[in-house]
Amino acid sequence: MTLFSRDYVDHTPAIGLPPGIEGIRAFFTIQFAAFPDGQIKSEDLIAEGDKVAHRMSGDGTHRGTLLGIPPTDKHITWSSIEILRIEDGKFAEHWVEADTMSMLQQLGVVPQLSA
Repeated sequence: MTLFSRDYVDHTPAIGLPPGIEGIRAFFTIQFAAFPDGQIKSEDLIAEGDKVAHRMSGDGTHRGTLLGIPPTDKHITWSSIEILRIEDGKFAEHWVEADTMSMLQQLGVVPQLSA
């Protein structure tokens, strides 16, 4: 992958995936298989110095296994905020905060909280 530095560090890797570039490859392979119609929308992009913050939202239909969850055919939405450190024009480090709980609730794996 030419977008990532050889020493790329993912500070919040997905559970069970290898570190570094191999983990990124595995993550996107799983993501595209689970949500083949998935789309991402960039909400905000802010850069300062060598860091870029990216707030995004996404949606897709759950048509492939995700984290051991069989396909539900439910259309869900998700959001995340990522910070990337850029070095020599490539991604060198990555941090992410994702709304995983909402995704699991939409898939029916975790019950919705009632008020």
